[in-house]
Order: sequence, then C-alpha cells, then structure tokens
Amino acid sequence: TGGGLRVVFLGGCPRRGGHGCRLSRRRFLLCTAGDFVKVYSAATEELVRLLRGHGGLVTGVGLNPHNRLQLYSCSLDGSIKLWDFTDGILIKTFTVGYKLLALYALDSCEDSVFVIIPKRGERDTFQLVSVKLTKTAGQDVEAKEFSVVLEGVDASPKCTAFGREGEYVASVKNFHLQVYFFKRKQLNRFSLRATNAKGGNNLFTCVACHPKEDCIATGHADGKIRLWRNFYHNKEYVFSTMHWHHDRVMDLSFSIEGTSLLSGGVEAVLVQWHSGSDCKKDFLPRLGSAIEYISVSSDGTLYCTLHTDNRITIINSNLRFSKSIQGLIRARDVKTGLVVDPRTKALVLNGEAGHLQFYCLQSDKQLYSLDIVQQEYIQQAGLNQTDLVKVAFSAQGKWLATVEEREEEPDLELHLKLWFFDEETQSFKLNTQISMPHDDHITAMCFRDMDELEDDSLILVTAGKDCLFKVWVILEDTDPEAQQSLSWSCDFVGSYHNYQATNCCFSEDGSLLAVSFEETVTVWDSSTWDLKCTFCHPPGKIRDICFGRLTCSKYLIGATDHGFLCCWNLLSCALEWSAHLNVVILQPDPLSEHIAAVSWLSKESSLFVFKPNEPRPICIQRNLCQEKIQFAAFVPRDVPETVGSEKYVWLRRSQLYFLTDAQELMTFSTKSSEERLTVSSKQLAVEESLPVTPFSLLLGKHRHQQSQGDIDLTKVVRNHHEQDSPAVKELLHTPAHVLPSASFLCPIFINSLLISKEKKSAEEVADEVEMESEEAEEDSDEEEDVTEMEQENTKSMDLLGEITCKLSKAEEKELRKVRKTDYSWISAF
Repeated sequence: TGGGLRVVFLGGCPRRGGHGCRLSRRRFLLCTAGDFVKVYSAATEELVRLLRGHGGLVTGVGLNPHNRLQLYSCSLDGSIKLWDFTDGILIKTFTVGYKLLALYALDSCEDSVFVIIPKRGERDTFQLVSVKLTKTAGQDVEAKEFSVVLEGVDASPKCTAFGREGEYVASVKNFHLQVYFFKRKQLNRFSLRATNAKGGNNLFTCVACHPKEDCIATGHADGKIRLWRNFYHNKEYVFSTMHWHHDRVMDLSFSIEGTSLLSGGVEAVLVQWHSGSDCKKDFLPRLGSAIEYISVSSDGTLYCTLHTDNRITIINSNLRFSKSIQGLIRARDVKTGLVVDPRTKALVLNGEAGHLQFYCLQSDKQLYSLDIVQQEYIQQAGLNQTDLVKVAFSAQGKWLATVEEREEEPDLELHLKLWFFDEETQSFKLNTQISMPHDDHITAMCFRDMDELEDDSLILVTAGKDCLFKVWVILEDTDPEAQQSLSWSCDFVGSYHNYQATNCCFSEDGSLLAVSFEETVTVWDSSTWDLKCTFCHPPGKIRDICFGRLTCSKYLIGATDHGFLCCWNLLSCALEWSAHLNVVILQPDPLSEHIAAVSWLSKESSLFVFKPNEPRPICIQRNLCQEKIQFAAFVPRDVPETVGSEKYVWLRRSQLYFLTDAQELMTFSTKSSEERLTVSSKQLAVEESLPVTPFSLLLGKHRHQQSQGDIDLTKVVRNHHEQDSPAVKELLHTPAHVLPSASFLCPIFINSLLISKEKKSAEEVADEVEMESEEAEEDSDEEEDVTEMEQENTKSMDLLGEITCKLSKAEEKELRKVRKTDYSWISAF
C-alpha cells in the first residue's frame, strides 16, 4: 500500500506452503514469519534476531552449505537474500524477478541454488529451476541466469527433495513421481492408481530422500509410506509399504545418517521408523496439533516439528520433548473476535479448543491459556462440541465474561460464565455460571465502562436472538456459609417490538446503552432503563454500532448490511450524516475521537478513519490485503508514537491490529517509524558484529554509563574528552599490536583528563548569569565607578608586575550589595 502507510504481518499462519523452519548446528532455529525471518535460540526459546528486508511473504529458508553461519531466504517479492543470521546482517540480495515459492541449497552446488517458480503464461503450473548466484560486487545484484530442471512440479516444498550428494532430485504431484538424474540428464516417471484394491487413496502428499543410499520415501493421503528403490530403471523399480497413520502423511524427513525416518500427520504424533521396517518404530504422542513440517538439525541432535496451530516443538534425537515455542495459536474458528485485556494489553481470542489465548504483541508469544469450557476435545469430524463464542472484559480487567454454546438439533446449550481475577494466583477464577441465559444464540455482550472501585457500578448486558437484552448485576450474599460473597444475577430484561437484538454498547460515561434490534437502534437510560429514543436508517439491518468518545461523545455511529454508514446526533435526535459504504467492522479508538471502519467490496478490504463530527475521512487506505478482515482492535501504546503527518495522527496513542480470514494478525506501520528502525538496526548490526570479549563487554558497559550521566559537570568533562583528547582515541581505536608502551601513553592520558582553567564550571556560569542580571538593575553612575576602579586595579597590577589575589565571584557580589547601601543619614550628625 502507498501513502506512507503499509501493512505489516505480526503473527498467525502465513506460510501458505512455505517451508517453516530450519535448525542450525549452533542451536539456532530459523523460522519464516510473514515478511520476516525469525531466529530463535533452541536452548532458551528466546527470539535472538529478526531479519527484515523482504517486501513480500517469505516462503523458504535454507542454510548456506558452505558457511553454516549464513542462510538464504526467498520470498514472493522475487528476491533471494543472503544473511549472516548470528549478527542479523543482510549480506547480499539477488533479484530473480519471479515469485519464489521454495528454496533448496546443496553442498554440491557452490554458486547456485534451486527454487520453485510459476511458469510464465500458465496458471497454477510451476517449475523447479537452478538459479546462478553471481559473485559480482555490490549488495544488490540481479540473478537472471537460470535453467529449468523439472516441469510441472507441486508448489509445496514438501513435494520436492534432493537425493544423495545432490545426484538426483525427486518430485511428486497428484499420483506421479518423477526423478531427474543430473549427471545422466535422465528423467524417470512413475505413476500410481488413484485408489488401490482396498479403497486406499494413493495421492502423493510429500517426499524425502535418503542422505546416504538411493532410497526415496513418499507419503500418501491414506496414511501409507512407500520406500522406493532401484528407481534408476523405469520398469524394474521396487517399493515397500509402511502404514501407521490413519489419515494423510503431512511430512517426512530422514535423520542425518539415514538410520531412521520421521513422519507426522493429523494425529499430533511424531513417528520414528527404524531401518525401513514396519515393525520397528517409536512414538512421541500428544504434541498438541497436527504436524505440518519436520526438520532435522545439521548435526542430527535435534528434531523440530511445526504444527498447524502455529506451535514449534523442539525434540531431542531420542524422542524426548525439549522446548516449545508458541506464537499466535491458529484456532479452528475465531468467534470471540479480538479483545484487549486491560491488565496486560494482550490480545485475547480463541486458542486451543475451548480455551482463551492471551497473546503478547511485543514478544510474539502466548502469555497463558485459560480453559473456559473445561472439557476434553475429541478429534472426530462431524462431532458437535462445546465452543467458545463470546468474551468481554470489564474496564480494569477485574471481571471476565464468556459465553459457550453447543448446538445439537433441535437443542441448544448455552452457558454464561463470569470470572474474577484473583490477585494471589494471578489468574481468573470462575465466580458464576448461568445456564441458558437466553433462549437463543447470544449475539453481543458488553460491560459498562465505568469505575470498578465499587462493585455496585458494574453492569453486564447480553443481547440475544430471542428478541431480548438482559442486564446482569452483582449481588452480595449475606449467608456466612456461602463459598463466595459475590454473585451475578439478572436485574432487567428489555425488548423492542419483538425484534431480534443484534448489538449493544455503552456510552463513554456509561449513562446510555444502545441496543440494535434488526433495522432499529434503541437508546436506553442505564440508571432507570427507560427508552430515550430510537434511530432507523432503512433498508438493511444494523450490523455494528458504537458511541463517539471525548469531544464526539454526542454522536452514535451505526453500519447496516445494505452498505450504509450512519451518524446520529444524540442531542438533536437526528441523522447528522450518512455515507454509502459497505462497512463490516466498526472499531472506536478508546483514547481518541477516531473511529476505524473496514469495508469489504469486490474482494478488497479498505480502511477509513474518521471523526464523527467530520464526515470526511482523515485517512483512506485501500487494498489492505487479499483476504477479508474478520476482526480489528485498537491497543493503547505504552508511549505515544511520533507521527509526522496529520493523516496518521490516529496512530499516535493507539495501534490498530486486525485479523484476516486466514488468521493472519497484521498491523500498520508508517514510513517514519520504519526508517528510524532501519537506522537503529544498521547501527546495532555494526556494533554487534564486533567479537564478544570481556574487554568489549566492559567497554560497552562503560559507554552505556557515559551515555546516561546525570551530573552536568560529568557531561562537560566527557564532551571535552570526546573533542579534544587524541590520547583517548588512540588508546581505544589503535590496534593492540601497534600501540606504544604504557609509560608513554599514561602521562598523555592523565593530562587529557585535566580540565583547563579557561573552562568555566556550570556553577560559575550560573553565578555569572545571576550577577549580570543584578548588574542590569544598577544605575549607570555606579557602573562607571566600577569600571574606573577596575581599570585602576589593572594599571596597578601592571606597574607592580605581579599577579595579586583576585576577589571571588561571591565576594564581588557582597561588595556590590554594600556599595548600594544608602549612608546619607550620617550627614544629619
């Protein structure tokens, strides 16, 4: 997107077939994440480096076989980048000019890599090509010289693998296996029937090649694994079959020595097959979710599995669990929307089945998961299970409300749960559970956003398809034997002409409640529950509503499913303005008057940011992403952002996040902040590229202390040294083997630390300023006398030829005060 604002990927599952992760020999985990490559420590699970520079989705990473401290990455932006991932430095960029879908780097190819690109002029047709990486000078070079190796390959990197010492390449697609031998320039093709005699599905899903022997392993949709041998001949090939998975085999990988084969699938179990035998196998079960990719470290000591829920599991070679890196969990279906936890500022949404995940935006990690449904999830297709559908926090995060439902025709199970945050355990505890709070699905839920110091002010409102909205309040139990003193109960039930209630929200001060009933918006007094007014803008049902905030609190905004955005004035009870816009999301900023509206039209999501008192948007951003945006949320910033343009002032105090249909979490970034980040990252890259020694650590600490000096005199001395001390520069920047002796440098260094008499201290400067202000108040006659006296003193000093003791500033100040004293009263005597 243009105009100084671009969409940045943050978390979720954006790989779309890209090979997710690699393990290096030095215990680094390299993982693709949207436009970035993340480098984790396999020992501590911490993010070590974030490699940024691609302008599109990163689809593959691979270690440089000739330098294990470097990696290649490819992207849909058509470039291959070479990184020093330990220092986070971009070494070189090779521009290919095609969308790159996978990357393979081999030991046998020193100046080339293999990539999968779309075939020009043909849709959904891909080819494997060898790209020559030129060694010309410069950081940005073109790599237009490539040769086609295989035609008609699958776009997924799991469907192509290279054999022993790079002698051949195997690729699978649909029901066909093709093997190309580089030295012979021979291509062999093998095919399977779509189904076998027992009804099994022979569709190829993945392929792996043995590192030491001529053996190819293929996975299939019916859960079988085939080991192919003697494939140098088109007709004399043989294969053996191994079967354990009950569904498709999602990935295969041989160990470094080839003594075992690893497989994974939807069962969330890592299977280790020994010696190609169906009888000898080990298991690592309960890994959480389906295994999408398997990777083996270059020294063979660690395995890595990437799961469909966006979890990375690190496993020892003896199949013992080691570490788990969890980002934003990919849920089966996000129904709760994006909600911000007021306590931690974490995003809260559906996680594992029946759980709420609290996702930290700063660290890209899950803070914790809260089990709401508290039932075991059964992995069975078509089985109706309890699902978490609504969630809401009170203003300070003290209370949490959740709604779970299970629909089994014709019955519906509903549960409204109220959770209280326990300060001792630092977790939410169930306080009240209400079964069937409504007779039909709950469509909306919100707390009254007021001070929570008194529980009496807390109000929860739920709206349902049973044409009712209900008000829930806290009651205090006076029974001394009761397990808890507080509980929730229904206080009021409202309706409007037997219409379904679809949305609800409170005004900023909590005095008004707006509830939409199909095509009508009703406004209620929250103290008496009297109906104050109604608004309507046919045709179309109300899709979303929200109140204005701060200076725009007198406005009510609503969006209809017929493509209208309306603004009503609560004081005049009239329509202020309306716009023809198909708004699917209406999100107000809690810290400003701005409201973000996301529209969906012609398979394009657009953003409009406006103030209710100004119908003209202050920011329009079209074509945000290819997917439809499901939810959005403003998250308050810890420190206000410096925004250069008035167009983006709405990003100053809060940041807008949104979630797409593909469960990709994204946000906006301005050019100014990215430029600042780029400059700082380059500076860090240069500093961090120095070797880490005890002296460098000590020097870094010394520099840090200098940069944070609190005493003005210390700052003056430091600035003096930085400008006028060649001895310090010599000592710190001259190589050790050419430095002169310490006895020679020591006197120069000590002398450079001394402050010249010509330099005035900060205290003297302050006294001089104060003295000058007092001198300005004296009359001109006194000034002339003082000048004459100073001239006489100077003459006498010159005649004597010696330096006399000069009065201090304080003494001169006291002398002037005495001189100002009026002694005229003595004349009366």
